Amino acid sequence: MLWQVLIEFVFRLAFGLTAAMAVTSARDVTSGFFRVHLWVGLGLNTFSAAVVATMPTQLPQSRPLLGISILAATLSYVGSIFWLYEKATPGRWVLWFVTAVNLAGACFASASGESSPPFWAITLDSLSSGLLLGFTFSAMLLGHWYLNTPSMKMAPLQRLIILIGVAVLFRAVLGASGILLGIAPGQLQSQAFLSFLALRWLAGLIGLAVLAWMSWQTLKIPNTQSATGILYVAVIFAFLGELTSQLLSAQTPFPL
Repeated sequence: MLWQVLIEFVFRLAFGLTAAMAVTSARDVTSGFFRVHLWVGLGLNTFSAAVVATMPTQLPQSRPLLGISILAATLSYVGSIFWLYEKATPGRWVLWFVTAVNLAGACFASASGESSPPFWAITLDSLSSGLLLGFTFSAMLLGHWYLNTPSMKMAPLQRLIILIGVAVLFRAVLGASGILLGIAPGQLQSQAFLSFLALRWLAGLIGLAVLAWMSWQTLKIPNTQSATGILYVAVIFAFLGELTSQLLSAQTPFPL
């Protein structure tokens, strides 16, 4: 199950990363940002392909997952070439294609697990989790990019921080619905289950929302370096919260 959780997580992160880049203005952010971080997407998909290829018997539906990983990695490389030559229009189209392929991979990886939640739950879970991970991760990377290009406008980073807040709200509504619809009475008596559920909410949702607000306030100074430091912590909280959510959701019919 742990390898299944890892592959789902990698697909979600790759999906969210490219989705965040796709909604970031190429007029306000230099093309190098898109090129370099498509390489990050390439690395994530290459990693998932390597994991799936080396343990086909431990992962359900390994062949389709391997094909999706290779396709996403290939498209990421093609997209990086477009951004290398500052071809923003085809580069953005490739970003959307990579986003769609990674979302399909995340949904397929979730659907091929031991439990079989409803299709709408799988889709909303993968979508909301990927956006939360991707917006937070991309905001941190973009904040770091300001160290290379300090003359860029603040608006793209501020927009990503707003999107973090939207993604947290989306994820919180879905998680609260999962608690109401999917938790069995016996699970509420388990101290371990409640501890992980508290960790998921306190770090991955409430803590992340507080850090996003702190980053927003720091940009008003403005101080991109301090805001980026806060976003580093936010990435850790997002990763911890979403991995905990995946482990909890494996025991319930709806995502938590």
